[in-house]
Amino acid sequence: MSNPEQMGFRALADPTRRNILQMLTKRDMTIAEVAENFQMTRAAVKKHLLILNDGGLIKVRSDGRTKVNTLDVDGMKQVFSWFDYFDTFWDDRLSKLKSEIEKEIK
Repeated sequence: MSNPEQMGFRALADPTRRNILQMLTKRDMTIAEVAENFQMTRAAVKKHLLILNDGGLIKVRSDGRTKVNTLDVDGMKQVFSWFDYFDTFWDDRLSKLKSEIEKEIK
């Protein structure tokens, strides 16, 4: 799965990763800080963070010896843009369906 868009959706597929993203909307966090919120090992949390990073949804920066995870707004915009396309698509389709139903009723 080398397509970044696909990787972003893979990252969003897991509820733990979605929870991590919600936490990162409030503040940047280290692996240890994220791990405090889950009943799993730091290694498991690190794996989730790696998938989020590979999906372009978070960025990791070094602060001394500590790695700090932050939400990647640009990556999230790409996901929202994809959803927006289908939101518009379904709005158009439903509007046409409504018009056809109203024609039948008259």
